[in-house]
Amino acid sequence: MTEGNFVDYVKMHVSSGNGGKGSAHLHREKYIQKGGPDGGDGGRGGHIILRGNSNLWTLIHLKFKRHFKAGHGAHGSSGRSTGADGEDIYIDVPLGTVVRDSETDAVLFEITEDGEEKIVVEGGMGGRGNWHFKSSVNQTPRYAQPGMPLEEKDITLELKILADVGLVGFPNAGKSTLLSVLTSAKPKIADYEFTTLKPNLGIVEYRDFQSFVMADIPGIIEGAAEGKGLGYYFLRHIERNSILLFLIPADAKDIVEQYEILEDELRRYNPEMLDKERLICVSKSDMLDDELKSEIATILDKDLKSEYLFISSVAQQGLTELKDKLWKMLND
Repeated sequence: MTEGNFVDYVKMHVSSGNGGKGSAHLHREKYIQKGGPDGGDGGRGGHIILRGNSNLWTLIHLKFKRHFKAGHGAHGSSGRSTGADGEDIYIDVPLGTVVRDSETDAVLFEITEDGEEKIVVEGGMGGRGNWHFKSSVNQTPRYAQPGMPLEEKDITLELKILADVGLVGFPNAGKSTLLSVLTSAKPKIADYEFTTLKPNLGIVEYRDFQSFVMADIPGIIEGAAEGKGLGYYFLRHIERNSILLFLIPADAKDIVEQYEILEDELRRYNPEMLDKERLICVSKSDMLDDELKSEIATILDKDLKSEYLFISSVAQQGLTELKDKLWKMLND
């Protein structure tokens, strides 16, 4: 998926349908001059329904269609005939979509399962026909209920991508290069910071035709939890990953310090993210000789509690071991 096709934030206006009016009809036939009330009920207005679709990975199909309006319920008629319900509108969204009220910013619900359906705005109820109001006191009511009015709402759709492994690191740490080597994804790669502006997804093929999904997430900078840099726009994507793969380049001034900054940004954004399983990879390790690797390993053994690996995407070093480790973590 190219970066330009990945849309993870959409605002839209949704409107349900009015309920149909109940009928105030009185029964009439050739030899029945004064038949009783037989007005039918009005039909229900159409709903706007969001539906999870596991075949979608982005909200791009909603980027240029921002208004959705459901059908109105038909009016009731004679012979106690109920009017037809208004047409429901179904909007397919990828799994991991969070729906917010644009005015209050309150979360309405989340779509996390394929085929899951949630009503955003309900259609108005149809009004009851006059035969409902017949009584011994009033045998020919000449009134019926009007339908309930439609409901309108401005909503915001935010996508938090669902991936097995999320790549976490500073800009230019080699995340996109690793994704391009392990998967068929073609992320933009260059030797400057913030090459990746939107998440990229790739499928890592493993043994026996098995696979798992990896997400390359734009680089974190210090202060991201407060919205600095790309801030909230990418931190939310890390929430839904099963495993966090921290990528720190071998030429970093202080590998432990970089890891602690990354960890602190995640903690400040959402402390629950630190409960996820994690693995640390020292990338670009083809620049290190055995002596330097040994020195770094001694420091990491002393200061880090998490497991770590030395890898190089360009030199194809340690990648098989990395896939084996990730697969084991995902299945344990």
